[in-house]
Amino acid sequence: MAFTIAVAGKGGTGKTTLAALVIRQLIRAEKGPVLVVDADANANLNEALGIEVEDTIAEMMARINNNLEPLPAGMTKDQYMAFRIHQLLAEGDDFDLLVMGGPEGQGCYCYANNLLRGFIQQLSGNYPFVVMDNEAGMEHLSRRTTQNVDILFVTSDSTARGIRSAGRVKELVKALSLDIKRMYLVVSKAVDDSVEALREEIQRTGLELTGVIPLNEQVYEFDLLSKPLWGLPDDSPVVAAVAGIMKKVEIL
Repeated sequence: MAFTIAVAGKGGTGKTTLAALVIRQLIRAEKGPVLVVDADANANLNEALGIEVEDTIAEMMARINNNLEPLPAGMTKDQYMAFRIHQLLAEGDDFDLLVMGGPEGQGCYCYANNLLRGFIQQLSGNYPFVVMDNEAGMEHLSRRTTQNVDILFVTSDSTARGIRSAGRVKELVKALSLDIKRMYLVVSKAVDDSVEALREEIQRTGLELTGVIPLNEQVYEFDLLSKPLWGLPDDSPVVAAVAGIMKKVEIL
């Protein structure tokens, strides 16, 4: 059974950066191959990983539902979609990436979530690790695309508003009785003593702060130029922070 790591958080809190660097560290530590799932409707994890994606589950399903991609004779829609999802796996350097894509209507999106969840469960036996970058905010939790998770990293920026949003993720996990074994808070884009000023706010969430990722100009430059975060040097403070987090929670 694969060890599943999920990342969740409000948009702009560094969750895709964290997901990309977790994958980077797993592969550098020869823990691959890794199954990577971009379950964020605003998919951009492939850019952080430096891999092109030709199609997404949502786009493929929209074509099938609108009869723009006819079903082969003798195949049900579910059978054909499962076949096509296998084809959508983008191969990287010791990882495979599956991209959910944006919604094509609420019904289609919920059905895609169900299909994605079942497919991940089926595929995960072929990988020692699964890493999921989830939707910005908490929608993915209510739709239950994130289940049977070993570690959930909840990201926040270094603001009280961000910390409170992270706390609501924890509350929703409890309310939905999701099968998440361990949950940690990661504060990103931190400057100076900003985290120290948020200690009381963090304590109120009940989340364990497992690491702080500093605001970093090099990461900003990489994002500005659409350069994959894969290329960050080993001595980058951000890379070092993520490696420290993974060691602390005993992934590495």
